[in-house]
Amino acid sequence: MHIKVLGSGCKNCKKLEENTREALKTAGVEATVEKVEDFKEIMAYGVMKTPALVIDDDVKVSGRVATVKDILGLIK
Repeated sequence: MHIKVLGSGCKNCKKLEENTREALKTAGVEATVEKVEDFKEIMAYGVMKTPALVIDDDVKVSGRVATVKDILGLIK
């Protein structure tokens, strides 16, 4: 599983990355987590509001910080 956290590096983006790592740890799932701050790459996903969460090249969350519980539901 490859997960990307899209965003400029703001507080919300960092929180989404933190929540993602916590969800993976809680679920016992191994995945690569990548932080993407390049605007062109973010736009390539069609994301207009960050932060966004991309799992295996599919945008799952955009424009909000997903909770650990939300992310657990997405990765299982």
